[in-house]
Amino acid sequence: MKMLFTCLTVVMFGYSAALAQTVQHSPQASPAFAQAATLPAIFPAPVSIELGKGAFTLGKSVVLITAPGVDTATTTLVRKLLMAAGVETVTTARQLPQVFDYPHIVLGTGDAAIVRTALSKSGAVLDSNVEGYTIASTVIGNGALITLAGYDADGLFHAAQTLRQLVQRAAIPALVIKDHPAMPIRGTIEGFYGKPWSMADRAKHLDFLATVKANTYIYSPKDDPYARDRWRDAYPAATLTELGKLVANAAKNHINFVYAISPGPTVCFSDTSDLQTLVRKFNALRAIGVHSFYVALDDIEYKKWNCDLDKVTFGPSSAEAAGIAQAKLLNALQASIKKADPTAPDLIMVPTEYYDAKESPYKAALRKNLDSQVVVQWTGTDVVPPAISVPDAKAATKAFGRKTLLWDNYPVNDYGESVGRLLVAPYVKREAGLSKELEGILSNPMNQEAPSRAAVTGVVAFAWNDKGYDAERTWLFAARELAGGDEQTTAALLTFFDTQHLAPTFGSQPWQEQAPKLKAMLDGVRDAIANGDVVTRRQAIADLIRHAAVFASAPDIIRAGIVDTSFAVDARPWLDAMQLWGRALQLTAAGLEAADHGSNAAGRYFANAKKLAADAAAMQTIPGATRFGGAIKIADGVLDEFVASAPKMIAIEK
Repeated sequence: MKMLFTCLTVVMFGYSAALAQTVQHSPQASPAFAQAATLPAIFPAPVSIELGKGAFTLGKSVVLITAPGVDTATTTLVRKLLMAAGVETVTTARQLPQVFDYPHIVLGTGDAAIVRTALSKSGAVLDSNVEGYTIASTVIGNGALITLAGYDADGLFHAAQTLRQLVQRAAIPALVIKDHPAMPIRGTIEGFYGKPWSMADRAKHLDFLATVKANTYIYSPKDDPYARDRWRDAYPAATLTELGKLVANAAKNHINFVYAISPGPTVCFSDTSDLQTLVRKFNALRAIGVHSFYVALDDIEYKKWNCDLDKVTFGPSSAEAAGIAQAKLLNALQASIKKADPTAPDLIMVPTEYYDAKESPYKAALRKNLDSQVVVQWTGTDVVPPAISVPDAKAATKAFGRKTLLWDNYPVNDYGESVGRLLVAPYVKREAGLSKELEGILSNPMNQEAPSRAAVTGVVAFAWNDKGYDAERTWLFAARELAGGDEQTTAALLTFFDTQHLAPTFGSQPWQEQAPKLKAMLDGVRDAIANGDVVTRRQAIADLIRHAAVFASAPDIIRAGIVDTSFAVDARPWLDAMQLWGRALQLTAAGLEAADHGSNAAGRYFANAKKLAADAAAMQTIPGATRFGGAIKIADGVLDEFVASAPKMIAIEK
């Protein structure tokens, strides 16, 4: 078994040192060994975990018992996980043995007899919530029993994702996990402006979403012409084929693929031909496997009709009239969807006033006229809100006449204040308890898919269990996942993430500060130098020299160690700029050391640091990769200020 939990993991997640060692067993060896069970760290945090007695390793041979009706994707995933954990032979059986000599794994939903029997042997009961699951593991005789029991097929798939984390440990503790999501809808909306993701990006993103127990992906790229500017035109056959592959991939990952269309800029709400055009569009997508649909009416002029017929039908243009007209069209689409497929999810819409919960004529018109089953999205108290509280969500419920689906504009970076940034800080300032007032949360990610995962992991984990959510630990988990569990790469990623910690909003103070860990270290150096004590000052400068070397080496470590190479491709200019800034910091540290020892070489070091800093500050984003290009930001306001001010900290001997 690959050793994933290293010293870094022990420090970060509190695993015992004993469990961080790989235990080798022959196929004939018992999987159980005398060791106390320790609480595993699972992300998203489960509703409950109770430890039993003892722990065991899987060994080389495992018996798999699959209940009738388990989908192929879940069984295939479990087999893949076992092989990755070092299991060499997976045999199958239909019943549990009288005597356990090997680990046995039971897969199924709660209505299967074999699942009920397996749960009873572990003294466990099935979680009875939609998408819920129970995992029970116990040592029996010379073997072990692991039961993965889903309330439904989705729950069983989520259980397999939890198993993925358990088998990465050197030993699996006896335990019972009961778990289910707090919010019904969790995932992402590809809703940014600028270059859309490629189909390959989307496929990777769906695979990633599955690992964090998301269940929704909305296809809504603003720059897909057939979804917005040319929404009346049918998709080319080749594009439909590619979308069909994506829909199939989503289904395999138990992700609801939602197709969004944005007709608002040109639609005539009262024209039946436009309604039929939308119905035909949805029918074409239903033919490739899409069952969930969405109408986006954001970022449009809603106080001006697109056609004379709307003026005749709804009267002079106004916000209230717009709400009535939109409701009429959406209600007709909802009825059409349900007629074609009674089991289809309800239509989702994003209103034109999506960015606050203040009472208005438009919202009142929607509340009064819109079918109560249509799901309404809302971005919070602002387009990019610095915080969202339970009272905020209650106000939205009142304003729209239903619980809303939160469109959280984080970590999207398609607006002016985010130019030159990757937004990878932890997901914070969303209040526990929001699950009682929201239908769910969808993150609007960045144009850069792989770097988006750091923040999206937090968004989905919060939506799964808002009360048990730990932002910092989830953030560390996201870094470890990107690093494939490698200690050195994880540490390098966290160093890089710190330089991209700032989370901007529209024209106001950012809701996360920039480079807090680097700032604390550099402030410590400043304070030590200002203190005037020679020993303290020289120790601080020595520490700075070591940190600068770590900082400068982080980009190469990330490029070499990251699991998904698309991360390094997406983040290339940021990694390149970080490397230059790291060298500038090294020269700055060398200059401080030289000045402290009275060497006239200090001036040369500082001058070269200034030149490298200027080169780093001049680096630009990848042309066309984002809606707005600009200078790359690396720990701006922290690192640049320190490099610039360092020559004044210690007088240089002439």
